[in-house]
Amino acid sequence: MRRICLAFCAALLLTACGANSPSSSAGPPSASGPDGYPVSIENCGRKPTVQSEPKRVVSLNQGSTEILESLGLADRIVGTATWTDPILPALAAANSRVPRLADKAPSYEAVLGADPDFVTASFTSTLGPGGLATRDQFAGLGVGTYVSPADCEGKAATGGDGSRTTPLTLDVIYQEITELSEIFDVRARGTGLVSDLQARVRAATASVQPTKPSSLHPRRTATVAFWFANSQSPYLAGCCGAPGIIANSLGLKNVFDDTEAEWPQIDWEVVASRDPEVLVIGDLTRKSQTAETAAAKIAYLESNPVTREMAAVKNHRYIIVTGGEMNPSIRTVYGIEDVAAGLRKLGLAG
Repeated sequence: MRRICLAFCAALLLTACGANSPSSSAGPPSASGPDGYPVSIENCGRKPTVQSEPKRVVSLNQGSTEILESLGLADRIVGTATWTDPILPALAAANSRVPRLADKAPSYEAVLGADPDFVTASFTSTLGPGGLATRDQFAGLGVGTYVSPADCEGKAATGGDGSRTTPLTLDVIYQEITELSEIFDVRARGTGLVSDLQARVRAATASVQPTKPSSLHPRRTATVAFWFANSQSPYLAGCCGAPGIIANSLGLKNVFDDTEAEWPQIDWEVVASRDPEVLVIGDLTRKSQTAETAAAKIAYLESNPVTREMAAVKNHRYIIVTGGEMNPSIRTVYGIEDVAAGLRKLGLAG
């Protein structure tokens, strides 16, 4: 009965069209009608049409939730789940009114129990085969769906976290903000949020002036590695995900920019041989891997006989960021700001 009611209540919201490849590029939203609807948008190989303004959204990942809240849509969020970090301070008041369905992945039944007319996610692994449910399952109930284009454009699902054939850019994150603002009919808010983030990126990059530029890389300040999680088989950032945006924005050299895998697991002996000057360390609040917190990571680095000989460890050149800043979302902009500040503090930038 719940499914029947859900389909009846939400049937006017979505017509899902056929799927293409998961890495197909997204186009700009198109709308018709005096109220801006319907809105059709190419999204991760699908082309759903939103017939009217969504009123009850479940956001299945923290990154997606924080974008919706930044657009002033907290009052429309009837459920959120899968959190890795504390809420951004600026969003704390809005987020306090949003029901938390689960700290990690919620059940399909819990999501349906929130009676959504729209569902968003940051990752195809959340809203797809092997995840909570497929987009077709929600479409069959008349529930619209949206997945962050950052997790499908230029990305191949080749196992693990996948790989990227095309470097991720901030434009894709801005695209997500713009498209969600179109879907929820808050276009002016979307434009304002993008403009604010762009200004913050300009300020952060302008604050970093290399102290030792080279003729080949006049904007390069240091070599760097990004460690997300796991001490035994650490996940280090490859070339082209959110850490790539941070490195490229600040003129840094990621010592693993020769791999397209988004988060390859790399032996510490290999990391030590690359000997980065700076380690950007994720400070995670979850408890699913070893060495999740920054404190645990630093303790491991300084006690392991291989890692303690690295230049970054010997010189205590650590920059701590949240886990969310290493994933593509509005937090990536915070990552640019935090790494820029860290470089200044370490004396590696003017």
